[in-house]
Amino acid sequence: MSNKTTETLIEDIYALVSTKEVDESVDVEAEIEKFGEAVKDLMRTEFGRDRKEDKRTLRLSNIGRTDKYLWNHVHGTEKEEIQPNVFVKFMYGHVVEELLLFLTRMAGHEVTDEQKVCNVEGILGHMDCKIDGVVTDVKSASSYGFKKFKEGNILNEDPFGYVDQIRAYAHSENAREFGWLAIDKTNGHLTFLKYDMDGPEYQAYEKFNGTVVERAKHVKKLIEQPEPSVVCYAPQPEGKSGNLKLAVGCSYCQFKKHCYPELRGFAYSYGPKFFSKVVKEPQVQELKLDG
Repeated sequence: MSNKTTETLIEDIYALVSTKEVDESVDVEAEIEKFGEAVKDLMRTEFGRDRKEDKRTLRLSNIGRTDKYLWNHVHGTEKEEIQPNVFVKFMYGHVVEELLLFLTRMAGHEVTDEQKVCNVEGILGHMDCKIDGVVTDVKSASSYGFKKFKEGNILNEDPFGYVDQIRAYAHSENAREFGWLAIDKTNGHLTFLKYDMDGPEYQAYEKFNGTVVERAKHVKKLIEQPEPSVVCYAPQPEGKSGNLKLAVGCSYCQFKKHCYPELRGFAYSYGPKFFSKVVKEPQVQELKLDG
C-alpha cells in the first residue's frame, strides 16, 4: 500500500513524465498492460459487436442534471443526434482519463475500487475509483471547464451535475472526502480538487442544495410526475443586439430543440452559439439543427 496522498499527486505525475523515473515498487509492464486493456475495453464499448444500447434510466452519474433534462431523458423524448466530431471528442476524452489513472499508478499512488457499483436510494452508478483512499472522479475538460476545477468554483457553477454525481459515490462509500482529478485537454495542465464534506464550503453547499439522499428521493418522484414546465436556465441577452442566447447548460443539452422549437444556431469561430430569439442576424453561417 502506498503512503502517498492526493496532496502531492499532481507534482508526482509531473515529476514522472519529466524524468521518466519510476519507483521500484511499481510493476511497469503490468501497468502498461492494464492501461492497454482499459483502452481496449473503451473501444469495445464503442465498436464491439456486443455493445449495449444506452438505457435511459436514472443513474448516479446523471442525478445532478436539471429536473427538466432528467424527465425528458427518462421518458424517451427525442434527442439531437450527436455530431461525429463530438463523438470523437468523447472518445479521446475517455482515453485521456484512462491515461491519467495510468500516470497516477506509475507515480506511485494507489488506485482502488475502479468502477465499483454504488447505490443511493436504489439508484445505481459506477464510481471511477479511489485515489489514495479518496473517492475520485476523473475528468477531461475544456480550458473553460478546467478552470472551475483549478479555481475550486465547481460548487458554484455546475450545469452538468458533477457535484451530485461524486457526492453520491462518496455517500454510498460512507466517505467524507471526494475529489476530481482533471486535465485541460487543450494544454495538458492537471489539477486535483478535493472537498471535505465536513468542511465549511461543502456544508454551505449542502445547506443550500440539500443532501444527496434528498436529491435522489426527489428525482425518483420527479419522473412519475408531468414534465416540469420551467426551463432549466433562462436565455441571456447578447449585448445590445436584442438576441437571446442559450445559457451554457442549455447549449450542450440534447433536448434544447424540445424546449425551444424555434431555436436557431450559428457557427462562430470559437464554437456554435444558439439563440431562442434573433432580432439582429449574426453575420456567420447558420447551422442546420435537427427537427
